[in-house]
Amino acid sequence: MVFSSLAFLCIFLPIVFVLYTIIPSLKIRNGLLIIASLFFYAYGEPVYVFLMIFSSLLNYLCALWVDSKEGEKNKFALVVAVIVNLGILGVFKYAGFAIDSINGLLNTNIPVPVIALPIGISFFTFQALSYVIDVYRGTTSVQKNYFNILLYISFFPQLIAGPIVKYHDVNEQISNRTQNLDKVAMGLRRFICGLSKKVLIANTMGQVADTVFGADSADLSLLSAWIGAIAYIFQIYYDFCGYSDMAIGLGHMFGFEFKENFNYPYSAKNIQDFWRRWHISLSTWFKEYLYIPLGGNRKGKLRTSINKIIVFFATGLWHGANWTFVIWGLYHGLFLLVEEFVPFIKKLPKVIAHIYTLLVVTVGFVIFRADTITDGMAYLSQMFTGFDFTSQSLSLALSQLTPWFIFILVVAIIGCAPIKPIADKIRAHAHSDIALSTKWKVVHVALYLATFVLLFWCILRLSGTSYNPFIYFRF
Repeated sequence: MVFSSLAFLCIFLPIVFVLYTIIPSLKIRNGLLIIASLFFYAYGEPVYVFLMIFSSLLNYLCALWVDSKEGEKNKFALVVAVIVNLGILGVFKYAGFAIDSINGLLNTNIPVPVIALPIGISFFTFQALSYVIDVYRGTTSVQKNYFNILLYISFFPQLIAGPIVKYHDVNEQISNRTQNLDKVAMGLRRFICGLSKKVLIANTMGQVADTVFGADSADLSLLSAWIGAIAYIFQIYYDFCGYSDMAIGLGHMFGFEFKENFNYPYSAKNIQDFWRRWHISLSTWFKEYLYIPLGGNRKGKLRTSINKIIVFFATGLWHGANWTFVIWGLYHGLFLLVEEFVPFIKKLPKVIAHIYTLLVVTVGFVIFRADTITDGMAYLSQMFTGFDFTSQSLSLALSQLTPWFIFILVVAIIGCAPIKPIADKIRAHAHSDIALSTKWKVVHVALYLATFVLLFWCILRLSGTSYNPFIYFRF
C-alpha cells in the first residue's frame, strides 16, 4: 500500500485515525498502530511481513544480549547483530547482483538467484541496527518491552521509505505522547502538501523522464536529453521529499515528531552543502555509524579521504544492486574530495557556485537513473554533444513540452526555493505586530483551505491515472 493510493487515503487512514482518536489508552493505541502497520506492510508484502517481524525480534533480543553483561556491554553480541542484519540485507538485495558481477568479471556461469526484494528492507534494517548499536554505545537504554521495538520498526508512516528514525529520538514518544488539534491540523496539512508534491509534481515529471530515458539514443538530442534530465531531478526530489513530508505529517497526526529529511537541497552552494540538505536521515546514519567509527577526520587527510570514499561507496550501494548506484555514490565522494583539496570552489560567487552544484547533481542523477553505466554515458554524451537535431529528436523534445508540464516545471522550480524559512520569519514578526498578526491569521486560514483543494485535486488525479510509482520503494 502506498500513501498516494485511494485505498490508503479513503479507507486505511480514515479508519486507523478515527479508531486511534477515540481510544483513550496509550497502550491500546500503540497496539492499534502495530496491527495497522503490519496490515499496511502485508497489503503489499504478504510473505515478507514475517521477515520484518523477524528483524524486529532479532534486534530486540540482540539488544538484550548486548546489555546482558554486568557493568559492561557485550561486544560479541553487537558483532553478531551487525553480521546477521547485513547478511539478511545482502541475501535479499545483493546476492543476485554479486553473482552476476562475478560471472561478468571471471566469465563464469554461476546461476543467478532470483529473489524478490522486500519493500523498504534497507530502511527498516538500518533503523533496527541503529537501535542495537546505540544500546552498545550507551546512548539509549535497552527496551525490555518487545512491542515497543516492534512499533518503532514497523510504524507505517516511516516503514517503507523513511525517514530513517533512530530509537533514541522516539523512545519517549512511544510511551509518552499526546494528540491534540494543533498537531493533527499541522500534520494533516503537511501530509497533503507531501501528497501534492508526489501526485502533481513528481508524477508529471516522472512521465516525461520515463519517456525520454526510455527513448532510443539515436532519437535523443541535446534538447530532449536535458528535458529528461531536468524532469528526473525534480521527479526524484519531489517523490522522496513528498514521501518524507507525508511520513512526518502522519507522525504528527498520531502524536509523533520525526526529524526533517530534506532542507531545500537544490539551493545548495556546493556538494558538501547538498549532502547536508539531501536525505538527511541517511547521511547522518552513515556519518554516525560508519564514518566516525572508521576514524572520521581524526587521523589525517589521507585517512579522512579514504573514509569519505568508503562512506559514499556504501551510500551508493545502499540505494540499489546496480553499478550505476555505486558509481553515483563514488562520483559524489570524488566531488567532496575535490572541494576539500581545491578550496577556491567554496569561494565561488553565489550564482556560479549554485550553477556548479546543480550541474554536478544533475549529471550524477543521470547516472543514477540509467539502467547501465553504458546507457548513462550515452545519455550524458547526448546532453553535451547532441547537436544533431533530427526530426525524431525534435519531435520527442517538443512533445514533452506540454502546457501542463511547463506549468508544473515552474511550480517545481519555485518549490525548491527556501520559502518556509521566510514564512517562519514573517510569522514570528506577526506575533509582535497586531495588524500583521491579523493578516497572518487570514493567510493561515487560506492556506488550510488551499490544502484541502489540493487534496481534492490529488484524489481526482489518482482516480484518473494508473501512473503512480514511488522511486524509493525499491530501496
